[in-house]
Amino acid sequence: MSAQPSFDDGLDRLESLVQQLESGSLSLEEALARFEEGVQLSQALQKQLAEAQRKVEVLKAGLGGEYRAEPLDEGGEGR
Repeated sequence: MSAQPSFDDGLDRLESLVQQLESGSLSLEEALARFEEGVQLSQALQKQLAEAQRKVEVLKAGLGGEYRAEPLDEGGEGR
């Protein structure tokens, strides 16, 4: 993947890849290619999430001059 997709676009593509793999209609070669793309996409999305979390922590550190790292609400709204 040359250009980095937006997080939402990447997540949509990953969901599409999973559906294709679960359908069982792909040849072995096609399934392997989709799986490889999915792994690379998953890694890129994880990297984007980590960067977003780092930015949130930096912004929180700037509020009131007092640093307080708080976990992101994992059970909140999806995307």
